[in-house]
Amino acid sequence: MTVEVEPEAAQALFGDRIELARSFTAALAAQGEERGLIGPLELPRLWTRHVLNSAIAAPLFHGSAADIGSGAGLPGIVLAIARPDVSWTLVEPMERRVVWLNEQVAELELQNATVLRSRAEDVPPAQFDVVTARAVSALRTLLPWTAPLVRDGGELVLLKGKNADAEITAAAKQIKKYRLSDVRVEVLGEDTLSESTRVIRATVRG
Repeated sequence: MTVEVEPEAAQALFGDRIELARSFTAALAAQGEERGLIGPLELPRLWTRHVLNSAIAAPLFHGSAADIGSGAGLPGIVLAIARPDVSWTLVEPMERRVVWLNEQVAELELQNATVLRSRAEDVPPAQFDVVTARAVSALRTLLPWTAPLVRDGGELVLLKGKNADAEITAAAKQIKKYRLSDVRVEVLGEDTLSESTRVIRATVRG
């Protein structure tokens, strides 16, 4: 399949980091399916569905951030490219994906990114300002893996699909248990992307 042509919005989102984004996208296009990182139908929408879908959330991060279940580097590698001022920890339990992530961090010279081979539940708690995840699990399952990692007063920024509101409703018990406040869905990129991104944002109280 043909790789999607880079959309115009990419330059605006990545600015002077666009060449790094192009290099990462090209590597993912060349190796992603073979290495089990992306599905065979993703090449024609690689930029739109995956790279820009991740990058549009970049302004929401600060300080130290973790990407849980980083996998192919979506959103972790993309966000580390877009936000060199944020310290990123990419948490991934599967060895072959960890190898890929370390390769990309080295090849792109991302000095602000560290790869941690670990399950989320084994990561020491309360050490990040912001924690994210994309396409990992439903919110009620995801919260026990992510909320404990956030410092008191920090934030969850979880990239979700069209059922984000329903996921919040279904996770009412977990939201209460992990002391989340100001839980809401925000839609990003409606004016700039052909496919907007939904994020669930919430503040975590220790």
